[in-house]
Amino acid sequence: MAPYSKTKQCLCLCIFLCCISFAFTRDIPNIQIRAVNLGGWLVTEGWIKPPLFDGIPNKDFLDGTELQLNSVTVGKYLCAESGGGTIIVANRTSASGWETFRLWRINETSFQLRVFNKQFIGLDATGNGIGLVAVAETPGGSETFEIVRNSGNSSRIRIKAPNGFFLQVKTEELVTADSKGDGNWGNDDPSVFVMTNRGGPNGEFQVTNGYGPIKAPQIMKEHWSTFIVENDFNFISSNGLNAVRIPVGWWIASDPTPPLPYVGGSLQALDNAFLWAQKYGVKVIIDLHAAPGSQNGFEHSSTRDGSQEWGLSDQNIQQTVAVIDFLTARYANSPSLYAVELINEPLSPGVTLEIITKYYSAGYNVVRKHSTSAFVIMSNRLGPANPTELFPLASGFTGSVIDVHYYNLFSDIFNSMSVQQNIDFVYTNRSAQLSQVTTSNGPLTFVGEWVAEWQVTGAGKLDYQNFAKAQLEVYGRASFGWAYWTLKNVNNYWSLEWMINNGYITL
Repeated sequence: MAPYSKTKQCLCLCIFLCCISFAFTRDIPNIQIRAVNLGGWLVTEGWIKPPLFDGIPNKDFLDGTELQLNSVTVGKYLCAESGGGTIIVANRTSASGWETFRLWRINETSFQLRVFNKQFIGLDATGNGIGLVAVAETPGGSETFEIVRNSGNSSRIRIKAPNGFFLQVKTEELVTADSKGDGNWGNDDPSVFVMTNRGGPNGEFQVTNGYGPIKAPQIMKEHWSTFIVENDFNFISSNGLNAVRIPVGWWIASDPTPPLPYVGGSLQALDNAFLWAQKYGVKVIIDLHAAPGSQNGFEHSSTRDGSQEWGLSDQNIQQTVAVIDFLTARYANSPSLYAVELINEPLSPGVTLEIITKYYSAGYNVVRKHSTSAFVIMSNRLGPANPTELFPLASGFTGSVIDVHYYNLFSDIFNSMSVQQNIDFVYTNRSAQLSQVTTSNGPLTFVGEWVAEWQVTGAGKLDYQNFAKAQLEVYGRASFGWAYWTLKNVNNYWSLEWMINNGYITL
């Protein structure tokens, strides 16, 4: 018994030491991630694949479209007085925030109009029923209007109120819904407005609500089954990439019957991705790209109208944590699951450090409930924020990663930069920024989005090659790795597939 007892003791000691070793080394990735984002697939971004929107009736009147309306008789703009909470007037000579209305689409001709302070235009129930106010926080029937376009000039419109009459401007301070709307569309008709359409987001909410509940399922399932296919994973694996970052939306956790206007089917597509990833030896990073309420107001977060309303309540945070719980539980046993990104690009100051810290703590815990090996990625906030602000939180977690996104775009400082200045910026500024978020005892660093596109005009192929090479060299120093945005895109330099096939990038 003595030899066996000693053997058993040695075995226990080895296991104990291995556990200690694992606890101290599991923050070190066993591979350097060289990934590509599968953007525009399970979370729609219209600029990536514009034809996806082509079949929508009145596709320039999608949710979140911003309209400014000039009265032809008084020559001034409709306005929500004080930005909302009171009457509608027509007394502004120029248009900005208070004179801009965001559409909520009911169908191709009926809409609700949201004002600057987020109330909705409706009929004044306290008066004679023809006055206009913007007081409703939640829209209903009395806040639903029909927009009628002039067949000869689509920028000239009338707005039909729920009482059956049309809006008209009687004076600058008196806008009512009591016109028959049967005039000649001329400048003497107080029910006619000249519309300025400032556009709006083209995301998942817009495409599904635009097509409606009958056609949207057909359109989206066709898109999911053709935009990314098995052969793409073969291409990824064969070209020096070892991972994909897959953006998903919060509604995927409710598949196959997500809340309207979303449609079921994206979960099956994600299941397919995991099968293909395993077949071709590709790791998967699940990225919650669109959180309920929108964490940044951009179309890629599936905002309805550009509003940023994620994280404003405990219930909303708990709902988001539940999505992470669902996804991690579903894929925890897959050998392809490498990391879970808790949220993409939360925007400061709307998302405060307190809010994001609370969420990241809860999200980390639910990932660890299902997996001890999956890395947990926490995206730095966009906007005014300290790039190291998550260190105190993330340093206390095992397997934690900070995600930073670097684009030589979206800022005026790049507008006049030459080719060489852009390349120098990568080698100097980006190197310094990456070093700032890279510490020996802190979280790992991940350049989760970058692209070889810039503001430079007239650049040649060699210029693009050198710009891409500089970024690959610098971002290759990130302790976790990097991910190009994105695999496929109608804009060539944003498509890694096109860049590789045409010799702009070699991995």
